[in-house]
Amino acid sequence: MITRARVRRTAAVAALAAATVLSLAACAFAGSSSGTATSAGPSAAALDTLTAGKLTIATGQPAYSPWVENDDPASKKGFEAAVAYAVAEKLGFTDSDVVWVRSTFDSAIAPGAKDWDLNIQQFSVTDERKKAVDFSSPYYTTTQAVVTTGSSKAASATSIADLKTDVIGVASGTTSYRVAAEKLGTDNLRVFNSNDDAVLALKSGQIDALVVDLPTAFYLAGAELDNGKVIGQFDDTTGGDQLAFVLPKGSPLTTAVTAAVDALQADGTLAALQKQWLADAVNAPVLN
Repeated sequence: MITRARVRRTAAVAALAAATVLSLAACAFAGSSSGTATSAGPSAAALDTLTAGKLTIATGQPAYSPWVENDDPASKKGFEAAVAYAVAEKLGFTDSDVVWVRSTFDSAIAPGAKDWDLNIQQFSVTDERKKAVDFSSPYYTTTQAVVTTGSSKAASATSIADLKTDVIGVASGTTSYRVAAEKLGTDNLRVFNSNDDAVLALKSGQIDALVVDLPTAFYLAGAELDNGKVIGQFDDTTGGDQLAFVLPKGSPLTTAVTAAVDALQADGTLAALQKQWLADAVNAPVLN
């Protein structure tokens, strides 16, 4: 493995021989997505990565759909896998330059040295976590979604109007409650102390569906509920959790990764990937 010190020495030699090349690293992003370094983005060789010329990205073990499909981030399939490769491209790395490793969620946000440059596995940005690690700009802000079971009468709903007569569960004092009350009204809302209580009520048939954030809806549908189904998501992101890349504290890549995420937000790439992987691929359309 090549150390950061060696990378810095190499960069210094390159600077003396070709100062104009290194100057590209200081340029602002202009939305280039060619996969090669241009005047609009940094040179991958100039970035201080764990291994020279490579971008090491970590994710969970296992990584679940729709964030990573078939537990294979190198396939570029799944929302977070696709976002990771889009960021790598903005940074000037080709697909073959990306190296995937695995980490636990807790170890990724703990203080200390890391064996990766970036980590992506639905990390919410919080002030407490910022004390131990760096975050990029958010690549996704969670929405609220409706989840049910295939045997529920709510399973055939395709719109907000279809849900108005269903009994909907929601945890008290949450963003989910605010959105559910605003979109569906309060006449048929059943308020529970926690999501766990609402899930039990759905399993026992006391309610027809429940409202939770979209990542939780995916988890419940795939792991907790028999024949679980995400009916759809609301378009309101107010109060939603912001998901971002985690980087080691004080990483020399934080500014460049943030600029890359911002560029993908500005050029519509992130919105397109959200639609592809968090709506169309898993049949969780926006409810109107």
